Amino acid sequence: YQRRVRGSYDHLKVVFAKYRVEAHEDIGQSIRFEFQGSMQEIYMSIVEIIRKPAQYFAETLLRVMKGVGTDDAELVRIVVWRSEIDLEEIKGHFSELNGRTLQDYIRADTGGDFRTMLLAIVK
Repeated sequence: YQRRVRGSYDHLKVVFAKYRVEAHEDIGQSIRFEFQGSMQEIYMSIVEIIRKPAQYFAETLLRVMKGVGTDDAELVRIVVWRSEIDLEEIKGHFSELNGRTLQDYIRADTGGDFRTMLLAIVK
């Protein structure tokens, strides 16, 4: 499964590069021009995930934990899913974004066994 997913990422990177050559513009520019609203957001998220996955997930983690309330389901989904892929890189980007560590945010925004479980994964 991991190999097939990795192949899909690599394939899309090649498609994006080929698009730039053929269209003489970045695929992100085309998406911004051709789409609006939620469709634009969805397509741009895909582009961002493919180009810079660790940065994308760091930004998403910050968004789901910042402010009032935490989106627990999204927090768990990202931490567990990325734990064996690029969580260390995500943690670095997360700290760069706001000057606090992911662990600090988890300690402040969660509690009990839920906090303990997340911190064990993030360590």
